[in-house]
Amino acid sequence: MEYKSPLPQRLREARTRKGISQRELGVRLGMEPSSASGRMNHYEKGRHSPDFPTLKRMADELGVPIAFFFAEDEVSAELIDLIAKLSEKEKKKLISELTKSLS
Repeated sequence: MEYKSPLPQRLREARTRKGISQRELGVRLGMEPSSASGRMNHYEKGRHSPDFPTLKRMADELGVPIAFFFAEDEVSAELIDLIAKLSEKEKKKLISELTKSLS
């Protein structure tokens, strides 16, 4: 069984949620304006995968954690995004509450 990376879909989702074009995202990441749209299109189509430093810059620019790009389903992606926005104290409280509910 072949598994497809969720990265292309998540990248497109985060970019459109931010309301920017492929070209604009690429330019913000430091790509040449003439090739930015094409490069981003290749990432969103799954033809190429960005290296880790590029992926980190994408995540920072789009306001999502890197883990968001690898969530296998929509609910997990949303949870990852929401959890990343919590403070460390709130994250620890959530872990405690989840641990209790799963026991």
